[in-house]
Amino acid sequence: MNPERSPVILEVCANSVTSAIAAQDGGAARVELCENLAEGGTTPSYGQLILARKHLHIKLYVLIRPRRGDFLYTDLEFEVMQADIRACIEAGCDGVVIGMLKADGSIDKERCTELVRLARQWGLGVTFHRAFDMCADQYQALEDIIEMGCERILTSGGKSTAMEGATTLTHLIEKAAGRITIMPGSGITENNVADLIHFTGATEVHSSARINIPGQMQYKNDHILMSNTPGDEYSIDVTSADRVRKILKAANS
Repeated sequence: MNPERSPVILEVCANSVTSAIAAQDGGAARVELCENLAEGGTTPSYGQLILARKHLHIKLYVLIRPRRGDFLYTDLEFEVMQADIRACIEAGCDGVVIGMLKADGSIDKERCTELVRLARQWGLGVTFHRAFDMCADQYQALEDIIEMGCERILTSGGKSTAMEGATTLTHLIEKAAGRITIMPGSGITENNVADLIHFTGATEVHSSARINIPGQMQYKNDHILMSNTPGDEYSIDVTSADRVRKILKAANS
């Protein structure tokens, strides 16, 4: 590790309590708890929330996203997000992960600010998620999010993966100038994290560090799909503590 800089922090995007515990075991500093990663992530169940808080001593942030798809929300969906943040407050979480846009691709500053104030008045931190990557003007969005009082922005630089968006990530980190943390995420692995950090100067990175493991069912009905997306109904994706360790080692080599 370069002795002149602080260790790079790894936040793990955990799709379950099981994944969150693996993230902790592997040395992650923080977990972003969510469900339905195949749909980009949605708010986890109350049960996942409570059990994660019970088992984690590292920081626990929770994704506040009521559905898949775009980030333009109805008033009812906004109420759901407020209720979910209150649940996080009651559960003793360390922070929440939010993001809302207006139809023109700008940040929904008014409603996002309400969510930030709700969280912060109870001592919770706030990350702005990859709705940032879907906005029309990232540099204006950066200023808006700083003004709202968020701690960090999770972003791939407006591309499908952080490696593809590395140049934009570098510019965003320069533009942020320490006023907010820019945390690269999407497609980060033990094989590319060192190059990404070297190129961008990022101090925090975000990865799911997942592996696919076979289920334990002995009987299998191979004539049915339980969802619209073809795939193996008898395997699951879960965070690997070993992959977490490898990403951290590579990030700080």
